[in-house]
Amino acid sequence: MALTLGFTGMDSSTEAALTAAFQQANARAGNAWQVKPDSEADHVIVDMDSMYGPMSWLRLHAAGKQVIGLTSAPRTQTDFHLARPFDADSVAALLASLAEGKPAVAPHPTPSGMSPSPVPQDVLPEEHPLPVDEEAEAPAPAPRLPRSVEAGTLAPATIEPPTAAVTSPPPEAPPAPPPRERCFADWLAPGLLHGRFRYRRATAHPVLIDADARQYFSTTSLKPLAESLDGVVARDDFQPVDAATWARESAPLGAAQPLNRLQWFGGLVAGKGSLLSEFDPAGRYRLGKWPQTEREFPKHFRIATAMMKGPATIDEIASASGVPAADVADFVNASLVSGYAEHVPDTAAETTEPPKPAGLFGRLRGK
Repeated sequence: MALTLGFTGMDSSTEAALTAAFQQANARAGNAWQVKPDSEADHVIVDMDSMYGPMSWLRLHAAGKQVIGLTSAPRTQTDFHLARPFDADSVAALLASLAEGKPAVAPHPTPSGMSPSPVPQDVLPEEHPLPVDEEAEAPAPAPRLPRSVEAGTLAPATIEPPTAAVTSPPPEAPPAPPPRERCFADWLAPGLLHGRFRYRRATAHPVLIDADARQYFSTTSLKPLAESLDGVVARDDFQPVDAATWARESAPLGAAQPLNRLQWFGGLVAGKGSLLSEFDPAGRYRLGKWPQTEREFPKHFRIATAMMKGPATIDEIASASGVPAADVADFVNASLVSGYAEHVPDTAAETTEPPKPAGLFGRLRGK
C-alpha cells in the first residue's frame, strides 16, 4: 500500500521548498511516498506558524488525518512535528518515523506558540492540612436533664428543649436586569427574518440580506459597516425588496457572502468593550470550533488561540493572549452570537480531569 503525503495551510514559497526537500528525501526512501491533496492523503503537513495553520489542523484532525505540524516552536499539539528550518535530512527522518508509525517528536498538549493556561495545582489534600486552632472553644455539650427527671420524679415531657439558634432568612436574589433592546446581530439569528431585505441604515455602503439563503451582499470589508450596525436596531430597519430590485441592486455588490460573517461582526460592535447583558462577565467561555478570523482584526487570532486551550474568563483570555480585556469581550460577544463559542458552567469546569502529574514525585503520587 502506497504511503501518501499532503501539504496545506502554507504559502507558495514554503510549499515549494518543502516539495524540493521531500523529493530528495523520498528518493532515499525508494520513492515509497506519493504526494496527494490533503483530502486524499493519509498524512498532511500543516504550517502551524501561518495564520490558517491551526484552523487547517482542526479540520484535518476531525477528519481522522495524521497531521505533521511544521513550526519553529519546540513543541506542537499535532501528531508529528517537523521543525523549521527543515532540509532533506529532517524530512527524511520524518518520513522514516511516519512509515514506522512513531512520532518524530512526542506530542505536547500545548499548541505551538502558546503559553500554558493556568491549571489547578497538583497538590494532595494531606500536603496542606487545614490549620487547627487549639484555643478554639470546644463544642457545646448536650443539655443536661433536670435532677428530678434523672431521679424519675418528673415526666420527661417537662424537659425544656435547647433554645434553637436564630437564623436569618436567606438574602433575596438581586432582580434580573431587564432584557436589552435588540442589536443588529440579534435580527440575523436563524428563523427570525424571512425573505430578502435592504438594511435601511446602511447608506454609505449598501447591505442586502437574503435571510432564507443565509447570504448578504455588501462591501467585502467589515469595518466600514460598523457605524450603520451600531446601537439599537428595529424590525423596520429591514425593508423587504422584490425580485427585480434585488437583481438590480445586488449585481454591483459582487459575490454573495455568508450571513454568519455579518452576524459575527454585528456581535463584535454591539458590546463596546463589555459582554452583552445576557452573558456572565465572570463566566468561563471557550471556542467550540475555530472561527474564520478576519484580516482586519489581527489580534483576534491570538484571542482565538488562547480560547481553544479550554474554558477561561475574560481576564484569563486577555492575560494568555496579551490582548486588552475590552477587545476580548467584543470577540467573545461575536463568537457567542454566531455560534462559535459557548459558556461553560463552573460545574463542568470542576469535573474536568486535571492533568496528570509529571516528574518523579508525580509518578509516586499516582501509585
